[in-house]
Amino acid sequence: MFVPLTPLRCLHRAIDVFGSKTGIVSGDRTFTYAQFGERCEKLATGLPKFGIRPGDRVAYLSFNTHQLIEGYFGVVQARGIVMPLNVRLSELELTSILCHSGARMLMFEDDFAPMVEKLRKNCPAVEKWVALDGHGPRAGLSYEEIVDAGHSERADIFTYDEMSVAELFYTSGSTGTPKGVTLSHRTLYLHALDVCTIMKDIESMVDLHTIPMFHANGWGRPQASTYMGIPQVMVRRFEPAFVYELIQKHKATDMCLVPTMANALINAPDRDKWNTSSMRRVMIGGAAASPELVERVEKAFPSAECIAGYGLTETAPVITSSRHKVPSYATNDERLRRQAMAGWPLPGVTVRVVDMDMRDVPRDMQAIGEVVAMGDHVMEGYYREPEATDAVMTGPWFHTGDMAVWDEDSYIHIVDRKKEIIISGGENISSIEVERAIFSHSAVFECAVVAAPSDQWGEVPAAIVVLKPGESVTSEELMAFLEQRLGKFKLPRIIEFSEEPLPKTGTGKIRKMVIKEKFWAGKEKRVQG
Repeated sequence: MFVPLTPLRCLHRAIDVFGSKTGIVSGDRTFTYAQFGERCEKLATGLPKFGIRPGDRVAYLSFNTHQLIEGYFGVVQARGIVMPLNVRLSELELTSILCHSGARMLMFEDDFAPMVEKLRKNCPAVEKWVALDGHGPRAGLSYEEIVDAGHSERADIFTYDEMSVAELFYTSGSTGTPKGVTLSHRTLYLHALDVCTIMKDIESMVDLHTIPMFHANGWGRPQASTYMGIPQVMVRRFEPAFVYELIQKHKATDMCLVPTMANALINAPDRDKWNTSSMRRVMIGGAAASPELVERVEKAFPSAECIAGYGLTETAPVITSSRHKVPSYATNDERLRRQAMAGWPLPGVTVRVVDMDMRDVPRDMQAIGEVVAMGDHVMEGYYREPEATDAVMTGPWFHTGDMAVWDEDSYIHIVDRKKEIIISGGENISSIEVERAIFSHSAVFECAVVAAPSDQWGEVPAAIVVLKPGESVTSEELMAFLEQRLGKFKLPRIIEFSEEPLPKTGTGKIRKMVIKEKFWAGKEKRVQG
């Protein structure tokens, strides 16, 4: 029997099977899955009364709240396309995205009211400006008005086209202009099922939505957690003390973090005052992890295992994870090394590491190739950009732009972004490998390694390092430390210390292109030898 694949089935199962169970916790409000489902349905039936038609884009400028996660199902049930926006983008960037997408409605929290006032002047396609917190001084319509105008009515899933677009997410733009990634009902549903296969102890799981849900690692979980009836706690804004408070209060068991978030949590000065014994699994994604980071996270959360996950906005997002593939590892160092890798594929997706001719590179953990993916998780394409879509596809294979090595067990280890590989004197140097070596020094809080110009070698590694408060180390001492861990040609020829945090995107990724610019501007700074 053919039943359309849609994330609405995740919601229906939660209502039917887990209706009386706590579903969503957002600030001081708690909703059972039955209550949550009713609000989603009322949103869905209310939206058409305010002009939303099938295929319309409904944008959200919001932190993690119950209204945002209601949009994941309510907007989709209304046959619209839900589009969470990166709240850290500038007015110019948001204007560009809203105009490119042709969004017809924007939901916003009052925190962003001043920004919305500016956006209204430059985004004529947006016809409805909806205040999530009430009427607000700059909106003529409130979110609750839309919900109150609707009624509880289950969607007839047989009337939905599983290949129609349900979500539109714009990439972070860390390596170029943001592109709109379209994800279909089918893609989202199958991704949710596959994510469910890597969950553990589901009956007692409490999911903490730590990463903003405009980020791939944030929006990749709600459908799966809803499908399995898992309580979901919204972290409205990431602040270490607040995260610890929520873990203790709600006995959270699982959370996802990008490395910069993990680093902030493990270095929080008051972390020992909180009871985190409920935490069982921390997944690191969004950027490459390291064995040292995995070890530090597990020391900060002694009851938890820390594993890595890998994926992109274009892959819905998760395609691999470093969950255990064997009952135990020979040594603890081997365990940490494996858990810091991108890992092995989830069901529903095939992942390869290939050369420029799409041939598999040797599975020897030495030969470097590009990660390509095929399967249920791959996007339908970039919105309104067919040429950009064609540029990243070879038949059914999506080119991730990430360079990696792999082994006979299909473990993937990311070595760098294709655009961030440093080519020095004909040798390929992984900036991530150098960063991992620097980060393993106990005094280092964060670091970034980029290519700097060199008359002799073409380009060489340059490191920008931020130390932990109260710690000190000289460039000479750090270089001596690195000489024990890296080949000579990989050593940074420039080491600079910064007292300011490194620049980051709205999703927490370090903006290497910004750091790199200062070395290449006019190519004035040359490095000898």
